[in-house]
Amino acid sequence: MRPWKVRLPWWAPILAGVLLPDAAPALAAPPRLPMARPEEVGMDAARLAQIDAIVEEGLRAKKMPGCVVAIGRQGKSVFLRAYGYRQILPERAAMTTDTVFDMASLTKPVTTATSVMILFEQGKVRLDDPAAKYIPEFGQNGKEGITLLQLLTHQAGLVPDNPLGDYRDGPEKAWERIAALEPLAKPGAKFIYSDMHYIVLGELVKRVSGKRLDEFSREHIYAPLGMTETGFLPPEELRRRAAPTEKRDGGWMRGEVHDPRAHLLGGVAGHAGLFSTASDLAVYAQMMLGRGEYGGVRVLAPETVDQMTKPYRVPGGLRGLGWNMRTGYSKNRGAGFSPRAFGHGGFTGTVLWIDPQHELFVIFLSNRLHPDGKGEVNLLAGRIGTIAAEAIAGKETSEVFKTSEVSAGIDVLQRDGFRVLQGRRVGLVTNHTGVNRKGIRTAKLLKEAPGVKLVALFSPEHGPRGEFDVTGIPDSRDEETGVPIFSLYGKTQRPTAPMLQGIDTLVYDVQDIGARFYTYVTTMGYAMQAAAKHKLRFVVLDRPNPIGGIGVAGPVLDPGRESFVAFHRTAVRHGMTVGELARMFDDELHLGLDLVVVRAEGWRRQALFDATGLRWINPSPNMRSLRAAILYPGVCLMERTNLSMGRGTETPFELIGAPWLDGKRLSDELGRSGLAGVRFEPVTFTPTSSVFQGRPCGGVKMTITDRQAIEPVHMGIAIAYHLRRLYPAVFEARKIDVLLGDKAAIDALLAGKSVAEIEATWQAGLADFQKRRATYLLYD
Repeated sequence: MRPWKVRLPWWAPILAGVLLPDAAPALAAPPRLPMARPEEVGMDAARLAQIDAIVEEGLRAKKMPGCVVAIGRQGKSVFLRAYGYRQILPERAAMTTDTVFDMASLTKPVTTATSVMILFEQGKVRLDDPAAKYIPEFGQNGKEGITLLQLLTHQAGLVPDNPLGDYRDGPEKAWERIAALEPLAKPGAKFIYSDMHYIVLGELVKRVSGKRLDEFSREHIYAPLGMTETGFLPPEELRRRAAPTEKRDGGWMRGEVHDPRAHLLGGVAGHAGLFSTASDLAVYAQMMLGRGEYGGVRVLAPETVDQMTKPYRVPGGLRGLGWNMRTGYSKNRGAGFSPRAFGHGGFTGTVLWIDPQHELFVIFLSNRLHPDGKGEVNLLAGRIGTIAAEAIAGKETSEVFKTSEVSAGIDVLQRDGFRVLQGRRVGLVTNHTGVNRKGIRTAKLLKEAPGVKLVALFSPEHGPRGEFDVTGIPDSRDEETGVPIFSLYGKTQRPTAPMLQGIDTLVYDVQDIGARFYTYVTTMGYAMQAAAKHKLRFVVLDRPNPIGGIGVAGPVLDPGRESFVAFHRTAVRHGMTVGELARMFDDELHLGLDLVVVRAEGWRRQALFDATGLRWINPSPNMRSLRAAILYPGVCLMERTNLSMGRGTETPFELIGAPWLDGKRLSDELGRSGLAGVRFEPVTFTPTSSVFQGRPCGGVKMTITDRQAIEPVHMGIAIAYHLRRLYPAVFEARKIDVLLGDKAAIDALLAGKSVAEIEATWQAGLADFQKRRATYLLYD
């Protein structure tokens, strides 16, 4: 039996305070977290003060109308501040720390998963039981074996959302249609983040407990903890303090759930519908840090919290039971959190992360959808989490900048005795970036590897040594190994049958940059297609994404527009390694390859290249620094226009300019745009090659001031917007579409739409890509 302390019914505080005043001290709910100075819990107040500037940047950029930030450590609240406005329309009202927020998907862990785990403790459910044991009608159309664990970790294979039309005939009919759904994937085979999984779990709580989810959670979680401002269908007093989101049926949603499916289910559902405040959520967070206990009240047993928050490996990452840890949805995770941290976000702009190792929680609550549905706060919330983690005295600087010993795929292959290539006749797709940690070429290593026969090399754009900036690179022979080099940037861009003669395995080892239009990935894709056609094994020696594996941005390529600068329908900044991309290409293009990815070891997704310990080798003639690589996904969008990208200078992709451009005028406009993490300065330069060779250009130099804050694709769109506005008759804005690859976005730019309106055109596609991408991720 688990150790109980006190579990009070939801009405106990009322009974204690009204009917039995003498008993109030014994039955009163736990108090709010006490406030403390940061120094009292080992945190740096000056570091925490930097949150003000970050939030102000977000407000200026209209990422949200306002927000509340709460941070606690060691059982005390050290930071609780409100910023901006609770509402802008129909009239302005200031944000306050007691504002009530629509929690959106925070409902999943805080209410639904916690309720399921309480039922688990009570012995009423088992995690490996099929859900159909408790909901018989759910066990149809391939769902008979779906377990509670699979639902909790989003491995049940259900569609992310079913059509809204399924809900139009009322909750009972809606449930019939949900129960009749067929899985998109075999249960357990894929990670698919799905609201349906938690709608089913909410129904399970009702069936097993006999109480609706809102009633069960209030009785077993919120009332015992004194969370009087937390629950579903908030009463009028709380609705008056609620932050509005968008309009529905002509009126503002205030204290009314934004999620349309939860709304049509009556406001109570397992995936959305919860409302709360920062102070109440802090109590819940402290309960989880207390391993199920807060203020003498035990909600969960310690071992249950441990089971709920241990990492469960899912395809593409790690999840807890209800919680995110490391997946494609970790954009709002602080970079300095420990591996034990768990958290979640909500569509309305809510974020909660809890770090047991550092006894820390970070809460970010906003109504980023007010008033026009166009806000974006995940990166902002992640930056706040990073500051909170870095404020802990004695803690090292953020993991983003911490150097670790990363082993690239070639290092792992070599360490393991070239096992996956034993007895193989190999063709190696590589260039000068294909080296191990000691700088020894992969070609030399394979040539000398026992049991491996190196037959030929294949080189991508820029040639085997990365020195050519021209088309039509000829075939050659490698001096060190003596094997032929076939150019895949000459007469053909694809390996041909004669080139593949005598080869049974293609190996790929080239350093990518992290943008869709960097052509090395296309060369890999073409080589994969050739391998599939000729029944060859394909081995990818993976390498870190130099600009990190978390940031994902920009439009997804329009269907049918694949080209040498756009091999597959990914976002402009995809946030994937070449190994992860290869998994996506093989699956989504139905190649059926014998694909092997030799993973890099020691790489964290948030780590940029200079935190890997690997040596920087300019991947191409004009990619001369990590700074340029970070800027590249945004700056290079304008490569095909009548702008110089700084080619023919010392700092390509860190400059833009043209003879017709007034650098001061543009830099002033950009400086007023509130673009985070970058500074703009007017410059003049004369390229010695490429566009405008020998001609003086007015331009702008971009200097990165905060690598975690900068959003390069957003910056690139902002630059294009201002150039279009300042030079409508000169700037060749339409040509951006070649690399942007999104007709709706370019049409919005040419129509004079704002940056936010341009970016709104691709949000649905980007969200879909995030879900696709999560399946193929290899690193935590």
